Amino acid sequence: MQMKLLASIFLVCGAFLVNAQNPLYSKLESQMDYALREASIYAIPKGEKIFPRTVRNDSLILVGSKDWCSGFFGGELWYLYELTGNKKWAAQAENFTLPLEKEKMNAGTHDMGFKMFTGFGNGLRLTQNPAYKDILIQAARTNIKRFNPNTGVIRSWDHSRDKWVNPTIIDNLMNLELLFWAFKETKDSAFYKVAVSHANTTMKNHFRPDFSSYHVIDYDPNTGQVLKKNTHQGAAHESSWARGQAWALYGYTMCYRETGKKEYLHLAENIAQFLLKHPRMPLDLVPFWDFDDPKIPHAPRDASAAALMASAFYDLATLQPYKKTYYQNYADQILSSLNASSYLAPVASAHGMMLLHSTGGLPNGFEIDAPIIYADYYFLEALVRQKNKK
Repeated sequence: MQMKLLASIFLVCGAFLVNAQNPLYSKLESQMDYALREASIYAIPKGEKIFPRTVRNDSLILVGSKDWCSGFFGGELWYLYELTGNKKWAAQAENFTLPLEKEKMNAGTHDMGFKMFTGFGNGLRLTQNPAYKDILIQAARTNIKRFNPNTGVIRSWDHSRDKWVNPTIIDNLMNLELLFWAFKETKDSAFYKVAVSHANTTMKNHFRPDFSSYHVIDYDPNTGQVLKKNTHQGAAHESSWARGQAWALYGYTMCYRETGKKEYLHLAENIAQFLLKHPRMPLDLVPFWDFDDPKIPHAPRDASAAALMASAFYDLATLQPYKKTYYQNYADQILSSLNASSYLAPVASAHGMMLLHSTGGLPNGFEIDAPIIYADYYFLEALVRQKNKK
């Protein structure tokens, strides 16, 4: 029953996108009417593993609330509600958001933004439900418990102690938006100070002279000294893992939006140029999973990195009025590529997931050239931003 429910909801997602014209947001209402007629089962999901993450061996892989990807599906449904105005999507979004409430107390993860702000944050923005606000504030308070004043950063992983002592990954920038939001809501400066410290320290230690980013920086928890500059998901320690560069672009664009600090804007724009001018960036702007994979051009692509880039470029366009058209054009190009048949899954395929050809962790042998839930989430976010661009 659970699998049928999820499959039908995914079919709805896929159906409205495949039948939409370019620009995608122009006929969303009529496409959603069609998609809803295709759905056969609507019910509140039950059980622990209810959150879609990927497709493996033609099977939909579901995860529990502790997984870092658990918030993306609920967030997708909130975006569908925003794009279409159809209240049925708000009801389904809530069904996949509320089961995550218990994670607000989980101090064993740094991914509180990914897990909580995607669902509860979008839900609060669209419905003004005060319960969502309280949940998010607690999630932010839990998150800053992982901050170490000696290192100046929030510790990412508790695992792999044989490799790293106090690791921080470039992905962690994405969780700072929750902290900036909590500061604005509560006026508690602790949230702002932690977020800015993390952003500043990451800016100092994660980037090479060409503005590419390392994936993992390991710190001495007592002195803050950098111990290692490594990768976990890239091709090599000195390679440029595509999604890592996209996390950095998105993260510093967001940090500038939330603080007005020009150094964040300058870094975001330099990261953008690294990506856009890279000699191994494909013409369709959907990057290979790592810019330094020696198998290029026969290496896997990463549609999730492209979706992140598109969403970040729309955001950057609103923050740089003199370059608005420049960044919007690149975002539009990426969405046009992702909306092509080579990336957008046909209706009733891929268990309803939208984008094909993402790469999660090639060196570790998982989610290679596969649909992945966060690719779909940032794709929909980019569509929302495209629709709202001025």
